[in-house]
Amino acid sequence: MIPELDDAVLDHIAIAVSSLERIKVWEDLGLKFHPEREVVSDQGVTTAFAPIDHHAHIELLEPTGPDTPIGKFIANRGEGLHHLCFKVKDVKAKQAELEARGYKFIYPELRVGAGGCLVNFIHPKSTGGVLIEISSGRHS
Repeated sequence: MIPELDDAVLDHIAIAVSSLERIKVWEDLGLKFHPEREVVSDQGVTTAFAPIDHHAHIELLEPTGPDTPIGKFIANRGEGLHHLCFKVKDVKAKQAELEARGYKFIYPELRVGAGGCLVNFIHPKSTGGVLIEISSGRHS
C-alpha cells in the first residue's frame, strides 16, 4: 500500500499486444520487466509488468485466445493503449461514489485482477472514450 494515498494514484498503463515479445521495445527504452508472467483467466490474458516509477507500471496484455476481450480488442483496433488504471484507497467505496455520480461500470461487482487486487472498469462511454480501471493496487 502507498502511505497517505490521496484519492487516486496512477497504478499502470495497460497496452494490448499480440505477443509478449513486444517487451523488447520497452526494455530497449530501459524498463525492466518482472520475470513472472501472470495468467488472469477471468480476463483471458497473460500479463507482464515493468515499473515506471515508485507508483506506476507498464502492463502488457497478451490475449490467451482470439475470443477473449483483449483478443477481440486487437482484432478490432490493433495493438496499442488499452486502459489506464488508478489505485484508490477503497475501491468498493470509489465505485459506489462514481456510480452515484452517473458513471457506468463494465461489471456490477468488483473482480480479482492481476496481482490479486480488486478491480473494476469505468465504461468508456462514461469517460469520453477512455477505459479507466480502478484498483485496490497490486499485492507484492
